[in-house]
Amino acid sequence: MKHLSTYFALAALAPVVLPAQTPADLVLTNGRIYTVDNARPVISALAVRGGRVLFVGSDAEAKVLAGPSASVIDLHGATVVPGIVDAHAHLVGLGNMLRQVNVAGSTSYRDVIDRVRAWAKDVQPGEWILGRGWDQNRWVDKEFPTHEALSLAFPNNPLMLERIDGHALLANAKAMELAHITPATAEPSGGRIVKLASGAPSGVFIDNAKSLIDRAIPAPTRAQTRKAILAAISECNRWGLTGIHDPGENAETIGIYEELAKAGDYNLRNYVMISDPGEPSSPAALNNPYLRRGPQSALYDGHLWIRAIKLYADGALGSRGAALLAPYRDDPTNAGLLVSQPAHIRAWAETGLRRGFQVNVHAIGDRGNRIALDAFDSALRTVPTADHRFRIEHAQVLSPQDIPRFAQLGVIPSMQATHQTSDMRWAEARIGPERVRGAYAWRSLLNTGVVIPNGTDFPVEEVNPLLTFHAAVTRQDPTNWPPGGWYPEQKMTREEALQSMTIWPAYAAFQESMLGSLSPGKYADFVVLDRDIMRVPDTEILGARVLSTWIGGKRVYEAK
Repeated sequence: MKHLSTYFALAALAPVVLPAQTPADLVLTNGRIYTVDNARPVISALAVRGGRVLFVGSDAEAKVLAGPSASVIDLHGATVVPGIVDAHAHLVGLGNMLRQVNVAGSTSYRDVIDRVRAWAKDVQPGEWILGRGWDQNRWVDKEFPTHEALSLAFPNNPLMLERIDGHALLANAKAMELAHITPATAEPSGGRIVKLASGAPSGVFIDNAKSLIDRAIPAPTRAQTRKAILAAISECNRWGLTGIHDPGENAETIGIYEELAKAGDYNLRNYVMISDPGEPSSPAALNNPYLRRGPQSALYDGHLWIRAIKLYADGALGSRGAALLAPYRDDPTNAGLLVSQPAHIRAWAETGLRRGFQVNVHAIGDRGNRIALDAFDSALRTVPTADHRFRIEHAQVLSPQDIPRFAQLGVIPSMQATHQTSDMRWAEARIGPERVRGAYAWRSLLNTGVVIPNGTDFPVEEVNPLLTFHAAVTRQDPTNWPPGGWYPEQKMTREEALQSMTIWPAYAAFQESMLGSLSPGKYADFVVLDRDIMRVPDTEILGARVLSTWIGGKRVYEAK
C-alpha cells in the first residue's frame, strides 16, 4: 500500500492542468459596464460566446478569451447596462400608433382636429381614420370633448381617436352611425357612454363601452398586423429595449409573434400575457390554443414566453374609470368602473394556480387594487402555492392598509414611473390630498420587501426607457419639474431604478436565471450608452443616447 500513498502524495504536488478555455466570439473592452450582479457589479470588459455571457472582468482577461475570429470592440469609456426590459408595454398598440394619426401631446381639442386634418389629407371619403393620444387633462378646458367639432371637420369619414390611456375613445357622428349608436343604446357592464345634455351620445365611450364602436371598425389584415409588429420591434430596439412584457394579446397576434420568431425575424424577448379569454369554463377559454398548450417558456431561443393571463379590475384615473373606495374628489357622483367582477378574477386566479399560469390584473384605483388582492388571497387559500408571482399591473392608487399585502401575499406590483410624472399635475385634484399619498408609492412598497418591475405602458407613455429611469429617481418630468420632485420621499435610488428595468422584470417573468444581469451563462443582452446614467447629475440623465442595442450578442440597433 506504500506505493499508492506515495502516488497520491506526488499527485497532490503536481500542477493542475485546466481544460482549454472556450474562446469568445465577441469581446467588449474599455467600458464602464454595470452588470446588476452583486458578484461583479462594475467591470470594464465582457466576453460573449454563442449568444451568452462567457466572462465579465478586466480588459486583459477578456482579451485572452478572444478567439481567432472574435470581434473585439473598444468601448472608449462608454457605459453598458444589461438589456433594458419594459415590464408593461403594448407592442401591437405601438405598431398601430406608428401607422395611425398620433395626437399625443396635443394642447387643445382644436390641436387634435388640426393634426388629424394634416394626417388625413389623402384619405378617401368613407375610409376609417384611426388615431390615439388625446388627453383632456393637458388642455385649458379639462372636460371631455364632444363629437360635434370632429364631425363637422370630417363629415364623410368615420373617425375614432383613443384616449392616451386606451380606456376611452372619441368617435365622430359617422362612426357612431356605422356602429348603430343612438340615445337608446344601453351601456354595457363596466362601461360608460358619456351623454350630452340632450341625452344624445357625446362621442366619448369609456372602458367596456368602447366595444360599441370597436365592433364597427374593420379588423386589420394579418399582413398589416405583421408590418405593425416589425415596426414596433424596430422602435423598441432604437431606444435600448431588448425585452418587453406584453399584456393582453389575442391568439392571432401571438401566432404572428411565433411565426416571426421561428423565422428569426423577432429582435425582442417578449413575455406575452394572454388577453382575458372570458370565464374559465367558456368555449372561448377552453378552445384558446395557448391555454390548451399550457405554459410555454423561452421559445425560439428565448424570444417568446407564453405563460401569463391578463385580466382587468377597473379603468384608468385620467378618464375617471379607476374604481375607488370613495368617490372622485372632482366628480362626487362617480367612484369609477369595475371592468370585471371580483368572482371572475378569483376564478382565473384559482385556474392559473392549478394550471401553472401566472395571473396579472390591471388595477389602478384603490378599490380595484383591493379587489385584485382579495381575489388573489382567496385563490391562494383555496390552492396554496409557493412562488406563484401573481402581479398587479399599475398598482397606482393604494389604500395604506393594502400596501403591506403585496409582500404578505407574494404579489408583485408592476408599475410605470412615467405615469406618475404624466399624472402628477392633476392626480391630487382627482383623489384628494390624503389618498394621493398612496399613489405611485414606490418607496412605501419597496420598504415592505417587494420588487417593482418598471415599464412605460407604451403607447400610453413614450417608449424611451431613460424617461422611466429619470422619473424613478427624480419624481420629475423631463423639464425637471417640480423642484425636488413630486412627493420626493417615494423616489427610487439609481441602483433600484436600474434593477427595476433589468433584473426585477426578469424575476417578475420567471426569467432571472437567463436574463436581467450580465452574469456568465445568461443571454448577452445589453445596451451601450454614451454617458453614465448612474453618475451624471439628474439634469443630464435624459441627455444620454443609445449607441447600440444587443440581443444574444447580436447587434440589433446602432446609432447613425
